[in-house]
Amino acid sequence: MQFRSTRSLGLKSAGLRSADTATVSFKDAILNCLPANGGLYVPDSVVDMRQYILYMDSATSYPELVATVAPALLQGELNPFSAARVAESAFDFEPQLKQLDDTLSVLTLCNGPTGVFKDYGIAFLAAVMEELLGSTSRAMILSAARGDTGVSIAHAFSRRRGMVPVIIYPSGPVRGLDPNVISIQITGAFDDCQRLIVEAINDRPFAERYGITSGNAINPGRLLPQVFYYFYAFIKLKKILTGELVFSVPSGNFGNLIAGLYAWKMGMPVNGFIAAMNANNAFGDYVKGKEFKPGKLIQTNSPAMDVSVPSNYERLASFYAEAPAVMRHMVYPDAIDDQATLAAMEEAWKSYGILLDPHSAVAFAAARRMSRTAGFNGHVVVLATGHPAKYAELVAQTTGQQVPIPAAFTNLWKRTDPMATISPELDALEGAIASCL
Repeated sequence: MQFRSTRSLGLKSAGLRSADTATVSFKDAILNCLPANGGLYVPDSVVDMRQYILYMDSATSYPELVATVAPALLQGELNPFSAARVAESAFDFEPQLKQLDDTLSVLTLCNGPTGVFKDYGIAFLAAVMEELLGSTSRAMILSAARGDTGVSIAHAFSRRRGMVPVIIYPSGPVRGLDPNVISIQITGAFDDCQRLIVEAINDRPFAERYGITSGNAINPGRLLPQVFYYFYAFIKLKKILTGELVFSVPSGNFGNLIAGLYAWKMGMPVNGFIAAMNANNAFGDYVKGKEFKPGKLIQTNSPAMDVSVPSNYERLASFYAEAPAVMRHMVYPDAIDDQATLAAMEEAWKSYGILLDPHSAVAFAAARRMSRTAGFNGHVVVLATGHPAKYAELVAQTTGQQVPIPAAFTNLWKRTDPMATISPELDALEGAIASCL
């Protein structure tokens, strides 16, 4: 699988052939995770995976699935033996699919080590980087983080051979850091952290000196493994499917939606995706063919989805440019307000005995809305992306149920001190990294 910049499509259509339209390998894309011409890396083409997913059965474990499909996707870069090592190293956890009734299932993605769906992409990225780097090369994983993302990155990378994880946090408390992680806090906001990551990677002499890449969603190695859990849900359900298959996806930065669309391009039989957004509704009009105009940010009870300019905007726009009809006819935007979110949390408990965090509840509410639409004759899979224990107070207030707190979360929530506090400037970041090594 080759990767190109999101900004290459227009250049190619104009007949240009240059370094700006070049493709790179998966290894190059994850180790140098931003294209030289700007934009983000996306697959230049995809591999037809039907011969694998149509013949796997419900007994297939998640590591088995990854070990089977990864070498087929990354032909020439991962062989079956190396893919098996990556899968075994990355995943001592796997998704859980629970069928609620004839029209609804929940795919739980919050049962990894830090309780967020990001564990799946980050764990694979860390394991595959270790495999591709070998025993002699090194890399610095420079990542911007707030809350759960930093904990997930720290957990995945901190003990990998040849890797130095560096996590940049905005002002505020820092929690759950591993002592093997270089933690740097800036006197600024999260947007400043993200800007510094891009500036550091684009400072080629600095980036090459330390082998800098990122563990954030800008790295395509975070996005590709999100395809795997869509395949997993399909093989678990395919024997009982009699009508349409739809996924309801909590959508803030839209990485999960993009991964689902890639799974469809790779041959997974699916009829559509619900882009389930909260009141911010960043892409509702855009998906319908209108111009994207960022709105004023609204704070909601699903804060990870409080996004006005999604970090995967260019990837979504690139897909739209290639296949506008697919976007209009396969992606169904839906906006769920706070009141409907709480009602969905209550209904999920009372009707099915499951506890949902507010982000998963947004997708649940959108799924129920579609399943009750006149003429709908299909099955909706809700992606449950966050652990309810992370929102235990809100869940208890809404459902009347106390959420059991996993023992592992206690350490994840402990406050820790950063190794350095700096101004949000690249020179300050470079100095802090040098002093911490």
